Amino acid sequence: MEEVRRKKVSDQELDERVARAVDNFMQGYGCCQSVVAAFADLYGMDEVMAKRVAAGFGGGVGRMRMMCGAVSGIVMLVGLDCGQTEGSDREGKSACYKVVQELLARSQAENGSLICAEILGIQGHEKAQNSYVASARTAEYYKTRPCAAKVESAARIFADYLKGKK
Repeated sequence: MEEVRRKKVSDQELDERVARAVDNFMQGYGCCQSVVAAFADLYGMDEVMAKRVAAGFGGGVGRMRMMCGAVSGIVMLVGLDCGQTEGSDREGKSACYKVVQELLARSQAENGSLICAEILGIQGHEKAQNSYVASARTAEYYKTRPCAAKVESAARIFADYLKGKK
């Protein structure tokens, strides 16, 4: 498997990236955008492209309340870090899947679920109403949503993964 050349960063800078992910969310970016944008430059991806490629994963993938956007961000970042680039590279694909499963198991243990609707306590009928309309980011939104904490958790899980690779 081809090793990705990732920019070297200190543990302190990784911790700062966790805070940057939360700040991104508080500025109105989606959960996935917030996590991916905080780390993407380590892999040569600029912040604008990171936010674009991660945009559709918000609200549990297109606001369908499926897999949590912050968790999707972990998956995207693992792909940038160790994803295979040759279709026939089963070993590389398996290695990437292993990391994804390990990090998502940690996220599930910390947050109780990987599913947006379950994390938010949303019932099935609530998901269907105006499912594509993004929620207004008001003070009330931030008071009632655990999303900033989930973004922080996802970013911390990925930062800890990178720290463990040193």
